[in-house]
Amino acid sequence: MSNLQPKVALGDGFLQAFAAIPRSKQKAVMSFVSKFRSNPRAPGINYEVIRNARDTNFRSVRIDQDYRGVVLSPEQGNVYILLWVDKHDEAYTWAERHRCQIHPTTGSLQLFEVEHEFEQPEEVSVPITVEKLEQQYEKVDTKPLFELDDETLLSIGVPQERLALVHSLTSELELEKSEPRLPIEAFEALYLLAAGTSLKDIIQEYSVSKQNIPVDIKDFEKALDHPATQRRFHVPEDEQELGRMLNAPLERWRVFLHPSQRQLVEREWKGPVRVLGGAGTGKTVVAMHRARWLVSQPEWPKNARLLFTTFTSNLALDIADNLRKICTPEQVQRIEVINLDAWVSQFVRRNGYQSRIIYPGGRDNHYTNCWSKAMALADGSLSFPDSFYQEEWQRVILSQQVRSRQEYFAASRIGRGVALNRRQRAQIWPVFEEMREQLARGGFVTVEDAVYHALELLQQGDDKRSYHAVVVDEGQDFAAEALSLLRALVPEQYNDIFIVGDAHQRIYQRKTSLGQCGINIMGRGRKLKINYRTTELIRRYATALLENVEIDDLDGGTDGTKDYRSLVLGQAPIVQNFNDLSGEGQWLVENINHLQNSGLSLSEICIVTRTNSLCGTYEEILQSYGLATHTLSRQKVDDRSKEGVRLATMHRIKGLEFRCVMMVGINHGVVPLSKAMKASQDVVEQRLTDINERALFHVAATRAVRYLYISSYGIPSEYLES
Repeated sequence: MSNLQPKVALGDGFLQAFAAIPRSKQKAVMSFVSKFRSNPRAPGINYEVIRNARDTNFRSVRIDQDYRGVVLSPEQGNVYILLWVDKHDEAYTWAERHRCQIHPTTGSLQLFEVEHEFEQPEEVSVPITVEKLEQQYEKVDTKPLFELDDETLLSIGVPQERLALVHSLTSELELEKSEPRLPIEAFEALYLLAAGTSLKDIIQEYSVSKQNIPVDIKDFEKALDHPATQRRFHVPEDEQELGRMLNAPLERWRVFLHPSQRQLVEREWKGPVRVLGGAGTGKTVVAMHRARWLVSQPEWPKNARLLFTTFTSNLALDIADNLRKICTPEQVQRIEVINLDAWVSQFVRRNGYQSRIIYPGGRDNHYTNCWSKAMALADGSLSFPDSFYQEEWQRVILSQQVRSRQEYFAASRIGRGVALNRRQRAQIWPVFEEMREQLARGGFVTVEDAVYHALELLQQGDDKRSYHAVVVDEGQDFAAEALSLLRALVPEQYNDIFIVGDAHQRIYQRKTSLGQCGINIMGRGRKLKINYRTTELIRRYATALLENVEIDDLDGGTDGTKDYRSLVLGQAPIVQNFNDLSGEGQWLVENINHLQNSGLSLSEICIVTRTNSLCGTYEEILQSYGLATHTLSRQKVDDRSKEGVRLATMHRIKGLEFRCVMMVGINHGVVPLSKAMKASQDVVEQRLTDINERALFHVAATRAVRYLYISSYGIPSEYLES
């Protein structure tokens, strides 16, 4: 039985259409939607039958003299769904070409394109060259792409009227062309099946269990509660949420979650959870919604806090900004967002720690000066390079908290490329002992030592500080001691730790096993497999650089990419090499102007370089052509209302996305960075550095939503030849 109060929902297509209309017209639409939500049966709202609509529940509503909205207004129940908004004729044409109905098998509400009577199905253009398509689909078999019975197809969401279409498909290309004529969940299931996902996994993920409860195809109110429905349709909780949706209509992640994402977010977990997923799969979105869901539960303890942490300060800023977009002020107050190094620094200082945390490569040179004095004690007879001592210090001494020569004799050196006997360790030890002494004299401490000190305080009970839950983003970048600290910050209980990460994007640390850090995810490891950001051709290009590299799953196993796909084929990345910087710069400006003329704003384009100095070089080039620019800061969130082409390093762009990414100056010696590659003579360390550089390239490329340009001048990077 329906509630007396009407239920008003918005479709994601409505928000997309709303974002595309001129801003001068959006105000009238926003005003209408607000009134419509308050009372969809108000006398001033005139519903008109759309004569040629294939869906008898479609009605048009007048917004102003030029614009019309398309509403699903079923004869039965009190449900109203805003589906589309456009100019009068365009809105009617859209309504004539679509249908919105409840699937009789799954019970989900589906929206898909239909054809007119006596009209051939429209060919959907795929933005890729014919040559590329021929290369991808050289062997087109005439046998059916899917040898599935009707019952199976219906169970994964294929509508009855689309069974013949699916049976007729003979290639992935035909499937991609048919995307608009299939509901999103049905297309997704078929696409993944064609890509190689097993039918068993598809059925487990997308099929409904056989029940004797019949589906009421007229109960739209119940259909709106279906998880598959909620990835495209949302009922705003209140006027404030409606305002947030209309003020940022393209930020679909705020309200529309894939069922696989929602299952991770809205669930009671019996312990720590680890969620893997390639770039663009929505890991950070899931983590943010998980934090929001936890603190919004009635059983969340009064005054309890949730720690949301990540590795870098700029990512923490971005996350805090985005949480404010989906949380109420009360919920925001319960969530502490801070990168872990900053948290450690604040924590140890509150507990009387006087030493100052310093970092290798810091601008103040304190770390470098201490290290130089320690290296003066290096035994020349060993003929080890300086880099060997630096790596031994980081990988063995600090990571294992080695404090004496005897501890060094017993320390594990697994993964180090150079073997050492007991005598050699004794000769090396004075360097590390002196480094400790220099740090102590200056009142300094490494971040690793500070983390261990914080861990000791917690384990000894000297500080009772704890959180009710911890959510971790970019978990692949945390070292073992950091993960052990996070384990100590929250009691072992239901919903205690939620970690998302992807080792394909590890650019800071070596691999670490969660289990060895006390975080037991047994039976609670999950993976997101669908890239919603990047097109398939960009994803393939970015992933290819890591195809022959063994990547871990954060817990001692391996993680592959065969089950990682994008659902939009898109345009292949454009890769160009030039004789000189001037030629590259001119080409960049020409493409930026072309993109701007095609409707992209400058703020949707980001120039990405390997180093900060190169950012400055390309900024000068763009400005010399009269283009506005804006260099992204590590200390500030990117304000997209500020016009100008964005410039960022490969490190800074992590966690962001842009319609167009232009990776520039991808030259030999720059990518991979020769300084980083030559920092060690240890073949193991060199291999690890190469993997980190490849991951950094992968991260930058997967920030692109629609267009990826990669350019170089002189001798191109060897990565471009892979």
